[in-house]
Amino acid sequence: MTLVAPVRSGISLDSVDPDSTPGFTGAKAEGRRALAEGGLVLAELQERLWAASRAGDTRRVLLLLQAMDTAGKGGIIRHVVGQVDPQGVTLHAFKAPTEEERAHHFLWRVRRHLPTPGRIGVFDRSHYEDVLIARVRSLVTPDVLEQRYREILEFEREITESGTTLLKVMLHISPEEQKVRLQERLDRPDKHWKYNPGDVDERRLWPHYMEAYEIALNRTSTPEAPWHVVPANKKWFARLAVQDLLLDALRRIDPQWPKADFDVEAEKARLAAT
Repeated sequence: MTLVAPVRSGISLDSVDPDSTPGFTGAKAEGRRALAEGGLVLAELQERLWAASRAGDTRRVLLLLQAMDTAGKGGIIRHVVGQVDPQGVTLHAFKAPTEEERAHHFLWRVRRHLPTPGRIGVFDRSHYEDVLIARVRSLVTPDVLEQRYREILEFEREITESGTTLLKVMLHISPEEQKVRLQERLDRPDKHWKYNPGDVDERRLWPHYMEAYEIALNRTSTPEAPWHVVPANKKWFARLAVQDLLLDALRRIDPQWPKADFDVEAEKARLAAT
């Protein structure tokens, strides 16, 4: 059982308190200790996954992070994904599509960055931008949106059936918390580089984004690829909850150390003789 339950049909984001810490009764200090302890387990499981792939295991994990700006995607990547060997991780941040990407189907650029066997892939934003921003900004017609939901479901069914454990996470912050975080970026010169004036424009569309998220969550949360809405006003809890999801996924995969394809005792004797 993970800290954050998978999304069931009919979810309303109003029912999820961004300040809450579901499944965890400790305070910030206890959460940080749990994160550090879990990191040791996560690192071993990730190494086992990577090692198993060297022996032909084709399984892999894809962590997909969606959120409003300042919700903490970068912190998840640094403090959770950063706990494992970077050799076994692939990370891609999806920005506005390039001219080349716009010339292809919207899933084309996503397929190019799927993790290979043994790796943990991380998407900072994803193909869901094509049904979130596209809906809020009316970039496509309703018929095209409907087609995209269907294609996303088929795409995710395809990759999970081929050995990808897909973790879809929405980091859920309140508009009040976002305002605090944006103000901090303005107040601190060392954070000016992270500030985007366009974020204020997007804030004005908050209700529309929440509606778009609710539609996407309800339309595309499936047993094989469920969504998880992680309360993210408390950064330490969001990191712990995402780590918990990764740990659960890797434990279910249960990768094993590959058996030696050589005579271990004979090699010990050969080494001793040198």
